[in-house]
Amino acid sequence: MKAIIVGGGIGGLTTALMLRARGIDCELFEQSDSIRELGVGINTLPHAIRELADLGLLQQLDDVAIRTDQLYYLNRHGQEVWREARGIDAGHDVPQFSIHRGRLQSVIHRAVEECLGREAIHIGCRLGSFTQDEASVTARFLDRAGAHVRTARGDILIGADGIHSRVRETLFPNEGPPCWDGLMLWRGARDWPVFLTGRSMIIAGGLNAKVVVYPIAAGSGPESRLTNWAVLVKIGDDSAPPPRREDWSRPGKREELMPHVARFSVPYVDVPNLISATQAFYEYPTCDRDPLPHWSSGRVTLLGDAAHPMYPVGSNGASQAILDARCLVDALASSEHAQDALMAYEQTRLPMTAEIVRANRRGGPEGVIDAVEQLAPDGFDDINSVMSYARREAIVRGYASKAGFATGPGLAAATVAPSAARSPYLVATPARSLAVPSGDSTGK
Repeated sequence: MKAIIVGGGIGGLTTALMLRARGIDCELFEQSDSIRELGVGINTLPHAIRELADLGLLQQLDDVAIRTDQLYYLNRHGQEVWREARGIDAGHDVPQFSIHRGRLQSVIHRAVEECLGREAIHIGCRLGSFTQDEASVTARFLDRAGAHVRTARGDILIGADGIHSRVRETLFPNEGPPCWDGLMLWRGARDWPVFLTGRSMIIAGGLNAKVVVYPIAAGSGPESRLTNWAVLVKIGDDSAPPPRREDWSRPGKREELMPHVARFSVPYVDVPNLISATQAFYEYPTCDRDPLPHWSSGRVTLLGDAAHPMYPVGSNGASQAILDARCLVDALASSEHAQDALMAYEQTRLPMTAEIVRANRRGGPEGVIDAVEQLAPDGFDDINSVMSYARREAIVRGYASKAGFATGPGLAAATVAPSAARSPYLVATPARSLAVPSGDSTGK
C-alpha cells in the first residue's frame, strides 16, 4: 500500500511517521517552499503525547518544551474559579507539554526525514487536482506559478492541508469559507521571569474576553522562561466575515490589541508589561467549520484541521490531529481493503471530533469561567457561594471525557480506537528504533 499525504503540518507529518512505523509507504507534499516553525505556543495533551512517545519522541519533546503541571481558571478580576493538576501531576503516564508549535512540528519533521528520507517530502507542491478509480488515486501538484511539477499515484490520498484544505474543497465544493465567531486572537512569546511553579498555565476571563499565559521553553536563565501569551476578544459580529484572512503568521497591530489588555487582572504575572515587551506578535481570527456528514470519498479522506477545524479552546487542535493519525494507520494496518479502512477511521473519529467542535463553540472546559462570570460579573467573595464545586467539576471533567484525556482506567485512550490495545505498535518494521537526532530543535 502507498499513501499520498497532502500537507506538511503536525497532522500530516505525524501520519507519515506512523505509516512508516507500520511498514506502509507514503509521500508527503507541502505547498510551502519549506516546512518552517510557524505559530507560537500550544498545549499538547497526554493522550496525543502518548502516541508521540510510542514513536520514540518523548526525549526530543522534553528537550524543547515545558511539562505543564497546573492549570488555573480565573475570572477577569483574577479570582480563582478552578484549579487542577495536569499531565504527570494529574496521574497520566506521560506529560502534557506546553510547547512552541513550530518546535513540535520540527521534532516530528526531523523524525520523518530520519525514517523516510528527505526524498519522501516534496515542498513547493500545491495540490491542483486528483482523480481516482477502482485501483488507485492520482494527484497532480503545481508550483506557486500554477505550473505542473509532479504527479503522484497511490492507494489512498490523505488531505491534511488545514482549514483551507484543497482536498476538502474538492470533496465539498459548495461549503464556502470558514465560520468566524467574531473573536480575534493575538499571540506572542517573550523571555519573562518565572511565575508560580514555572510550569503553570493561567486562563483568565470567559469566551468573549480572555487572556492566557504559560511558559513554553527554558528562558535565558534559571529564573526565566520563554512565556507564551494570548488575548482573545470578541470584536465583531459572527454573521460578518473576518477582517483579515486566517493566517497563523500574520503580524498583529499593537494599537488594536492594547486597549483590550486593561480589561484583565492576573495576580501571578504582569500581563500588560509582558505583552508590551513583546516585539513581534501575531493575530488570528478564530474560525472553524461545521462538522461534515462524512470525511471519506472512495480512496480519499481528511485529517486534522482539514477534517475538523475547531476554535482554539481546550488545547485540542494539534492533539486531535495526532489522534486522527493513530486511528487512521491502525485501520489501514488491520484492513485488507483501503476503502474499508478509511470508512472505519471515519466512523470512529468523525463523531468524536464533531462533538469537540461543538463543545469548543460553547467554551469547552473554559466554559466554567463563563458560567461563573454570568452569575457574578463583578467578582465574588466565595466561589462556592456562586457555584458549587460539583457543578464546576462537571463542566471541566465533562469536556475532558469528550476529548479523551480524562484520567481513569481506559479513559485516556478512548478517542483513538475503542478496541485498540495500548501496547506499542512499532513492531517488525525498521522504524521500531527511531534514531531521531537529539539536541536543539529551534531551527536556528
